[in-house]
Amino acid sequence: MIADEIQSGLGRTGYTFACDHEGVRPDVYVLGKALGGGIVPLSAVVSSHEVLGVFKPGQHGSTFGGNSLACAVGREVISLLATGEYQERSAKLGKHMHNRLTGLPHTVVREVRGRGLWAGVEFASLGGREVCDRLAARGVLAKDTHGSTVRFAPPLMISEEDLDWALDRLEEAVA
Repeated sequence: MIADEIQSGLGRTGYTFACDHEGVRPDVYVLGKALGGGIVPLSAVVSSHEVLGVFKPGQHGSTFGGNSLACAVGREVISLLATGEYQERSAKLGKHMHNRLTGLPHTVVREVRGRGLWAGVEFASLGGREVCDRLAARGVLAKDTHGSTVRFAPPLMISEEDLDWALDRLEEAVA
């Protein structure tokens, strides 16, 4: 089993990997985004020697493989996650964020999905792009997906005050 943890992994959902919520241990993890610490592009395929040992030197290439700075950043990200602090923050602040999001009027929000500091909000009467434009005008960046859904993924080190500030801007934007 291959787990695509590019967006969901490395603390985003309140666990190191989203698979951990279900007690699933894949044979291969595909990692990215957070691995570069928001500073450099970095991705990785992680598995056992039994799985990845089939590759011999020179049989596989990578566009950005071996970038020393990116690898140093990735190692530091892994060190930070080893403490569990960021996973705990994501779980705690994620619960707060989801409570605020599900508290929006049902005439405005059809559904809230997600875990930790990662949510998809499906709007009932507004398009996702319109919500994102309204948020951008208020200093908050979010990503629209699939028409009426907006993805929220604040940084794992966000303070509760900054998170509330952004959620207050969302309330204004959809009022």
